[in-house]
Formats: sequence, structure tokens, C-alpha cells
Amino acid sequence: MEDSIQARVFKIESKDYFLLDNGGNEIRCSLRGKFKKEFGLKADKLYKVDIVAVGDIVDFEFNKDGSGVINKVLPRKNYLSRKVPKLKGAGTRGERLEQIIAANVDNLIIITSRKLPEFNNRLLDRLIVTGESSHVSVKIVINKADLSTEKEIRDWIELYSKIGYDVFETSAKEKTGISNLRDSLKGQINLFWGHSGVGKSSLLNVLYPELDLKIGEISQSTSKGKHTTVTSLLKKVSDDTFIIDTPGIREIDPYGIRKEDLSHFFLDFSPYMKDCRFNTCTHQHEPGCAIIEAVENKIIHHERYKSYLNILKTIEDDMNF
Repeated sequence: MEDSIQARVFKIESKDYFLLDNGGNEIRCSLRGKFKKEFGLKADKLYKVDIVAVGDIVDFEFNKDGSGVINKVLPRKNYLSRKVPKLKGAGTRGERLEQIIAANVDNLIIITSRKLPEFNNRLLDRLIVTGESSHVSVKIVINKADLSTEKEIRDWIELYSKIGYDVFETSAKEKTGISNLRDSLKGQINLFWGHSGVGKSSLLNVLYPELDLKIGEISQSTSKGKHTTVTSLLKKVSDDTFIIDTPGIREIDPYGIRKEDLSHFFLDFSPYMKDCRFNTCTHQHEPGCAIIEAVENKIIHHERYKSYLNILKTIEDDMNF
């Protein structure tokens, strides 16, 4: 199509898709009428299919009024997703829905905090698995460094650094650790994701003041954060650097991971899996399991192994619903 142009989706609101072209222009678009049918999407309500996601590159053409119509979504190099959180009163079948957070991401920046809320290694490990299974580079940020100097945090930093992850300590309040983190994001598309209340929006405002994001509050009764971002939003912060701000989460279940593949997304397991007696080993109870032996010998951290078992149980429960 001669008038077809390419641009990147930076925001989605209901049936409107907002694109950013190479010149920095914003275009509001809709989907071509027969889009779903022509792209072979099945009417299976057990699964949610996100036809277009933030970060997608699309072909579109202009309408006479300056708006646009999306004709095609270009192949994604990757995308991050999770199982749709189960609503109160909903049936178990909702567990099978997939929610795409964003597409074509270079870095997953996982934001955690020392305090308010407390550092949550279980949620961190679930987010790491989500990034690893999506072939996205994972970086870890421990924010609110001004609130605690406890040795336990130093142990976590040492653990994840030893596994091979870049770990950044920051304080949005005191504006420390900012330059190193900002330098690591240059020239890439960076998705920021984390628990509600960890200071993600505050940190982004310090990194890139022009964003001027709304800051949430911490509940005094629960010490949990309140959501300020409601959907994923991509922003260009320099000529070749983008950030994707996402809603804060309370929980996450990675989507589409088979139990036989889960261990591959725990990088600290990799050196030992080949030594298991059975190549179908799930590292739970099988004799001759090199992972269990490494945990018992304190080579693999017991908390990482607990996280693995926790996620494995979630996968098995979904298989049996």
C-alpha cells in the first residue's frame, strides 16, 4: 500500500491507538474494520489476544481528518505478559487469560524497595522469570536506599549480583544512584515494572524530570502503594532512548511457561541441570537431582529454590484446573 507508514504505539485508550512516528509526531488511530478476522484470531474466550500492544511497530495510513487506520502489526521481537489477575468472584477459568504489558522491549527494569513496602524477593523472582522467558535483559533496582542499611539487603544485592544481574541502589528522595542507572538505559527501550509503592514514578521523575509523572501515596495502614499509572505508556526521553511506565502490581503469574522449562529461567540453576540423573527432572523430588544437591550444599540459595517451587506449583495448579 503506497500510503502506508510505520510508527510505534505509545499509548492505548479503549479503541484508540496512539502512535509516535520518527519525527516525533503523535497520531490517533483505530484498527481496520476486518482486522481480527483477517489476522486469523479465533473466537475462543478462554484466551485474551492483544492484537496491538504498547511498543508495537505498525503500518498505518492517514484519514483525511489527520487520524489514522492501522493496517498491520509488524512481527514482535519479544513481548512481556502475565496472567490476568483473578477478580473477586470470578471463576478459575480466568487464570488462563493473558495480558500483554508491552512489546519490543530491550530491558526490563524491575523496581523494588528496601522499605515501604518491604523488599519482596518472591515477587522479584517472578518478574525475573517473566523477563528471562521473554528474552529481555533484566536489571534490578533497589529503591529507597535512604530508609534502611540492614545487612539483609546487602545479602540480597550480593546474591543477585553473583547470579549475573546488574543491581542498582537508588534513592529518589536523595537523588542517589541515578546517573549509573540512567547511563545503563541509553539507546534502548526500557520497561519499568514493580510492586505498587516502591517509588517507580518518583524514580522516573528524577531520572527524566520532563516526564512529570503523578506520584502515589503509601497507605499508612497497609504500607502498600496506591496505583497511579493505569495502563502501559511509552515515552521518548532522548533521541534514541525510550521508557515504558507500567501500573504497579501486587502479584504476578508468568504466562505460558511449561513446568519442564521453568528451571531454564533461573540462571543460577543452569550450571547444574545437565548433571541431573533424569533429563525430565523437575527438581522437586527426583533421585539424583543436581539442583537439590546444590541447594543442600548451599551453592544455590535456598530462597531462590523456594521461589522456583512456588512458581512451579502455580504452573501445575493451572494445568490441573
